[in-house]
Amino acid sequence: MTEQPEPRQARFEIQRIYLKDVSLECPNTPGLFVNMEWKPQANLQIECENTRLDASNFEVQITVTLKLTTGEKTAYLVEAKQAGVFTLDNIPEDQLDPMLGIACPNILFPFAREAVADLVQKSGFPPHLLPPVNFEALYAQNRQRREQAEGDQQPADTRH
Repeated sequence: MTEQPEPRQARFEIQRIYLKDVSLECPNTPGLFVNMEWKPQANLQIECENTRLDASNFEVQITVTLKLTTGEKTAYLVEAKQAGVFTLDNIPEDQLDPMLGIACPNILFPFAREAVADLVQKSGFPPHLLPPVNFEALYAQNRQRREQAEGDQQPADTRH
């Protein structure tokens, strides 16, 4: 009787987390500090993307863009690209995309939140803590958008 090899264990590991790119613009300083009626309006955008590096390693990146205006003037515009390298080995194919689109961004987001809050505070403005993000809902929206775009690209049925 031959022995069956043991199935390989699924493996999910964080290899590295890093700030890939960051920018800060404060176009209306110091005027806003002197003549400021502080009525901030925030516009937050978050994008997620991933790249396969090899058979089991992926780079996942979230881009956080925060634009804060007060009245008609931009107080600041911050963009932070927080990234990480993750090992996902022996993960079932149907679970790979959700891991990259939900689990990994959930790990990266606190680091992006800290980077944005730190930059805003160092620029002389009150700290801005980003609200929690539901990456599961964001993933579902992005997936629906992709499926719709793929459906729009298919040739029309010309049968009569």
